Amino acid sequence: MTAEHPEDATDGPSRSVIDRAFAILGTFQGGRVRQSLSDISRRTGLPIATCYRIVQRLVEWGALERDTEGRYRIGLRLWEVASLAPRSVGLQRLARPFMLDLYETTGYASHLAIREGRELVSIERFQNPRRSVRRPLVGARYPLHATAIGQVLLANAPADVQEEVLSGELERFTPRTYTDRTVLERLLADIRRTGYAVSDRQVDNVHIGVAAPVRGAGNSVIAAVSLALTKKDVDGKNMIHLVRLTAASISRALEAAGFGEQDA
Repeated sequence: MTAEHPEDATDGPSRSVIDRAFAILGTFQGGRVRQSLSDISRRTGLPIATCYRIVQRLVEWGALERDTEGRYRIGLRLWEVASLAPRSVGLQRLARPFMLDLYETTGYASHLAIREGRELVSIERFQNPRRSVRRPLVGARYPLHATAIGQVLLANAPADVQEEVLSGELERFTPRTYTDRTVLERLLADIRRTGYAVSDRQVDNVHIGVAAPVRGAGNSVIAAVSLALTKKDVDGKNMIHLVRLTAASISRALEAAGFGEQDA
């Protein structure tokens, strides 16, 4: 902190410059690709002058870029640093050919995600480019309790993570979303027993998700893969088989590459 900008040390509850820089970068999640300075200020709760100063430093470093309309977007240098993260990029690289094959075989969107704390993070998706699908967005975070891919990750999460999720607020996306703890506990036990999950229009009124776990070298579940079906008359058993086969193929590729266990 410097005497030139004393407000940096007293912005509400003590927040360091690093904390506020992280908060600024965090506003670009959830599909926000381009934002004005006022957008960032509003979403972080930072004064516009403080926000401007930190944003300019992020632009200088390359974490953010400013376009010709004066809006900001994630910069190339931040992407370069993120590309070194093995949990997402290494996994994505090894899983991609199997996911593409699943998409081309079925014609339905395939999705790969990992768990980060009490949320899932989408790291790869193949879908028909002519179909406008709002979610999941690669790089975005979503709750674990409603989607098939999230339920697989939750079912195989440590007990303390499951407890945090099940005892917390469970958002109801549609009338079919499971929000009762007892129902979810039975569901998670069933997923662990069968090795797959089916979510029937729990996030929207169109899609039926089918998901299976992906395992690393230590046999721990480090990710999950899914299909987003749109017809109830689809051969569900065949789709479950294909998803499980894809997950098993990715798991073998990860084991051969020595891809380690996921951190809790």
